[in-house]
Amino acid sequence: MMQKEENAIILDYLPYGYPMEKRTMPLAQAVGESTFALLELIPRRGSVLEIKEKVYIGTGKRDKIYYIAGRLPREKLTETAKIQLQEFIAKVVGEQEKKFIDFFNQAQPINTRMHQFELLPGFGRKHAQEVVKAREESEFKSFDDIKERVHSIPDPRKAIEKRLFLELTEKQRFNLFAS
Repeated sequence: MMQKEENAIILDYLPYGYPMEKRTMPLAQAVGESTFALLELIPRRGSVLEIKEKVYIGTGKRDKIYYIAGRLPREKLTETAKIQLQEFIAKVVGEQEKKFIDFFNQAQPINTRMHQFELLPGFGRKHAQEVVKAREESEFKSFDDIKERVHSIPDPRKAIEKRLFLELTEKQRFNLFAS
């Protein structure tokens, strides 16, 4: 079952809709706070939305959002929205570090030839083997702990941020973090 999103963060507000489309109704590009779903939101008449603003999109009465138009197609993301998305991802990875450390402690091979770690930008088979070996000794406690114990790998925090951004902006064969 899909997790229902309660809140979304505004990535871009287009008071006149998309420039190249006929409809000129206001809309917002947003990302779901917990599922990272990209959404197109239609604001209530008279509502003005601010970039980075957190808006309620749950099932109860919404004060600023009239309705959710649906999933936002990746190719419609504005440049402003992409910049905001990168900032949002960096913030979330920092705030939810434990969730991403759990990934490093629990990631499994995808098949006999590839490990989930190899989907992280900059990580190859050798990096994956070193991370697995280090976590067999003891679980990782933080991004800094990973960096201290596995010297050769790229910055794990940055690798997670890049991977999450890729999953949200480009079609991927496997998704690690975005639904």
